[in-house]
Amino acid sequence: MTIPLWPDFVMANDLSPDGFGSEIDEICEEIESATKGLGANRQRVIDALATQDSEKRSMISMRYMELYGDDHKKFKNMADLMAKEFSGDFGTALEYLALPPHQAECLMLRKAMKGIGADVDIIWSIMAGRTNDEMEMLKKTFFQMFDKDLSKLLAGELHGNMERLVFNCLQAAEEGYDPEYHTPEKARDDAEAIHKFGQGRLGTNEKGIFKILCASPPQHLELINKEYADKYGYALWKAMEKELGGMGEKNLRQATLYLVGMKTKPHETMSKLIDQACRGFGTNEDLLTCCLIRFQPHLANINACHIEEYSKSIHALIRSEAGGKYKTLLLQIVNTVWPEEGVE
Repeated sequence: MTIPLWPDFVMANDLSPDGFGSEIDEICEEIESATKGLGANRQRVIDALATQDSEKRSMISMRYMELYGDDHKKFKNMADLMAKEFSGDFGTALEYLALPPHQAECLMLRKAMKGIGADVDIIWSIMAGRTNDEMEMLKKTFFQMFDKDLSKLLAGELHGNMERLVFNCLQAAEEGYDPEYHTPEKARDDAEAIHKFGQGRLGTNEKGIFKILCASPPQHLELINKEYADKYGYALWKAMEKELGGMGEKNLRQATLYLVGMKTKPHETMSKLIDQACRGFGTNEDLLTCCLIRFQPHLANINACHIEEYSKSIHALIRSEAGGKYKTLLLQIVNTVWPEEGVE
């Protein structure tokens, strides 16, 4: 199965705020106090929210509205409070931290589809490489939050092969691994089919390639890669680089490689996406923020991969790319799972 990003607490749908305990109540009280009056205290909110893992933040989000919802009747959730009190990249990050991870991802998608031109990188990085259960919950939660069908909104923002890839992902159709079905023979057939859809014909059949990639569980995709390399002389990922997208479809190649990577080398793939957010002319703060918050449960492994690949920790990357309280916030998100040594 593809690696999950959300905690079991969320997937169990055990989302009643009753019985969370006094610690959660105290954190909610601190957030309420830090955002009262003229000028919210940014550091106190960082210390309250960014020091928690995704499971505790989910509890805080739900319990806060139970305790203080009557005082904030115009707010649907704690993210609305953060949007009122804070602005810029810092405020956006706090909006996401103030929600359970499934709701935070829905808000990320909604923001990515607002305004002129969708933020395609955020869309495909959320939609590709997900477990079936997470994808089904994502679609359901999006409708509950915004009273809009996620697939219809995506259809209005995406076009061509990117739309085909994302809609294959939306189907939540990854097969459960069965060694009696996912045999070397099937892997050989799928490898030949991918080659036929791509390099074996005039014009690439992206739809056929996407269907195989999305349906294949990680173990089977590894077998496909082995069979492909044995027969055609290079890895499946190399074929994707060659065949998918022309000069104007760099995003399609990146998205497809990300899908394959999340199934086969998830931590290395997440590390690469974080690095990608900081490449080129100026940091993509929106993508960086989404990655660090979404990937927080895996940041210890991601950081190790990043050090090995780029000779630089995630902490060092943040220090070089972000500033002010936004930097402080991002560093705390990472430090919650991998404390930085020797830095006060």
